[in-house]
Amino acid sequence: MKFSDFISTKAIRADLESESKEAVIRELVQSLLDAGDINADEQEDIIAAIMKREELGSTGIGRGVAVPHTKHPSVDKLVGTVGISVDGVDFNSLDGEKVQLFFLLVSPPERPGDHLRALENISRQLRDDAFCRFLKQSKTPDDIQQLLNEADNNHFV
Repeated sequence: MKFSDFISTKAIRADLESESKEAVIRELVQSLLDAGDINADEQEDIIAAIMKREELGSTGIGRGVAVPHTKHPSVDKLVGTVGISVDGVDFNSLDGEKVQLFFLLVSPPERPGDHLRALENISRQLRDDAFCRFLKQSKTPDDIQQLLNEADNNHFV
């Protein structure tokens, strides 16, 4: 699975303003709503589902990266976005570091394979230090999209 299979280009945010875990999740879910990828009447329920997943254990996986995600019946296909926080956000990460790179995913409950393949792709790409460094330096959604395309074309891993 490639980033182009699930990342909503119109929802990418290169300059997250939020300063807390829930605020970042709200901002990224709002970006999916603004892009037309989720329904307004499901927005709060999706946020609540992601926050409930965070209660099980932070999706801040370390090295400045978090992958908040949930399965939700309101989506008919896997959808995700990327957000970057220049200053970083305390996300209760496993390594205690602030998070700068966010990959948020919402997938239909009946498609667990897609969900797992997307998480696998993200984690594989994020093991590459150059990819992470370039992402953190991205200034625009177009910069981020270009990096995701390069990753899809195996320019990193």
